[in-house]
Amino acid sequence: MSENFVIVGASHAAAMLAPSLRQHGWQGRIVVIGAEASIPYHRPPLSKDYLAGSKSLEEILIRPAKVYEKSEVEFILETTVESINRDNKTVRLSNNETLPYDKLALTVGSNVRKVNLPGVDLDGVFYLRDLKDVERISAYISPGASAVIVGGGYIGLETAAVLNRKGMKVTVLEMMERVLQRVTAPVLSEFYTRVHEEEGVSIRCGVGVTGFKGNGRVAKVLCSDGGEFAADLVIIGVGILPNTGLAEAAGLKVDNGIVVNAQAQTSDPDIFAAGDCTFHYNPVYERWVRLESVQNATDQSRVVAGAACGKETSYNSVPWFWSEQFDLMLQIAGLSQGYDEIITRGDPGEGRSFAAFYLSAGRVIAVDAVNKPQEFMFTKKLIPANREVNKTKLADVDAPIKELL
Repeated sequence: MSENFVIVGASHAAAMLAPSLRQHGWQGRIVVIGAEASIPYHRPPLSKDYLAGSKSLEEILIRPAKVYEKSEVEFILETTVESINRDNKTVRLSNNETLPYDKLALTVGSNVRKVNLPGVDLDGVFYLRDLKDVERISAYISPGASAVIVGGGYIGLETAAVLNRKGMKVTVLEMMERVLQRVTAPVLSEFYTRVHEEEGVSIRCGVGVTGFKGNGRVAKVLCSDGGEFAADLVIIGVGILPNTGLAEAAGLKVDNGIVVNAQAQTSDPDIFAAGDCTFHYNPVYERWVRLESVQNATDQSRVVAGAACGKETSYNSVPWFWSEQFDLMLQIAGLSQGYDEIITRGDPGEGRSFAAFYLSAGRVIAVDAVNKPQEFMFTKKLIPANREVNKTKLADVDAPIKELL
């Protein structure tokens, strides 16, 4: 009898996994269940090119429909999985249908972290996570109008840059002492604050939001220090949370995400997980991590495909990320937590190109490379080597980066 592989969540991980299963020899049925009306699309452009209107939905699809057709991948869209019955190996769908599985993959991603504040339900107050969010936000974009971004993380700053280019008066409110405080060092925070302010974006740190005010539609953002900011549009970007509810209800092990082993298997060997929703051990850094990145979704999905088809495979990747703001391409290789030294290559106080290398015990563990693609690629190769580098040459913009290997 033909075996069924059911993929829950039409995410980036799903888009990578489904065709990869065929490439690894899966002969049975492959079904992807997605809550949205579209087949999988890239989410990073939502706060950039798609919000700016420079790319259409067709242009941000991860794979064209014909790729799935060729691989005989079925989609059940605008449908969610309500529960998993591990004893009977079935999933119950929101349309009340029951679908059997032999192997199951949870590629359910994450949800936006929501705030419980007065006025959060007013018209004009949004989160930005999917296509519908962008479509609703677009109706409120107007040159000369005021936009307030709550949260100075990457999503907040990317959105601020787009709205600024659209002619809006943009203010970013960050409750911590600096933007990007949760994810990077002060040198990057200072750099991005400078660039945004040069472009006309107002950055206000150490400001907590207490609510929103308006008559049916948002008009003001209220702050903990008694201050108020005029707002025709508010976008809240205060982080995301792994989507673990389905896994928890099914009795799978969950700890800061769905716990998976090196083969991306959950505590049930017939159920895999990949992408933002997983908590996994990274052998490069020798610690457990949860990663919100395209790279992780892609690499874990390939591991799932191989493992499900009986091939020896395991996850062992250097994480990488990116962010686009104005004319800046930030490429991040590695995880900087635990650094004891930072070496900059280029001047972050001038211009718009430099790299910040994070070191631990003399070894490079990560880099934030702004308009420095060679430094990014160099670090991706250097991290697994785990060896010391010449710090003087590392900081010297005139020293060829290849000499450091």
